[in-house]
Amino acid sequence: MAGKEANNQDKRRTTVTIYGDQYTVISDESKGHVNDVSSHVDAKMREMKRVNPYLDTRRLAVLAAINIADDYLKMQKDQGLMPEEED
Repeated sequence: MAGKEANNQDKRRTTVTIYGDQYTVISDESKGHVNDVSSHVDAKMREMKRVNPYLDTRRLAVLAAINIADDYLKMQKDQGLMPEEED
């Protein structure tokens, strides 16, 4: 998705629904991949809503992004792709 260069002919439009809102994603990734990513984001937002039922959608999206980034960075550290930080 992000960070890959491809000409416009290689890009696909995929309509996804995240937390009840539809988005059109333009990407060179497969529709299946885009759907998997959007499903993951949707699930994280719904998880945040269960834990924090009074948060608005914007705050839920930010918390979901923080949690997804945290999971990603931990995975990179676990695989030795990122140096461990000292407290």
